[in-house]
Amino acid sequence: MANHKSAIKRIRQTETARLRNKLQHKTARNSMKKLKESSKKDAKKMLPAVLSMIDKLAKNNIIHKNKSANLKSKMSKHVNGL
Repeated sequence: MANHKSAIKRIRQTETARLRNKLQHKTARNSMKKLKESSKKDAKKMLPAVLSMIDKLAKNNIIHKNKSANLKSKMSKHVNGL
């Protein structure tokens, strides 16, 4: 267990960040799943929001920038192929 005040605070901060990152990542994954299951009209409307979520995940280092590029490409390809 941490003995210093700063270490205790760091543990609290890390846990808060972990939960926030987990929520953002899960929300984005759910959005991607909904986009895949939706019709062409709905998918076209949802695409910009999903791509924005993916960009934010990469910007905040929740996912790697190359993974975000791959996901965005896959989502765009899926919508265009509907």
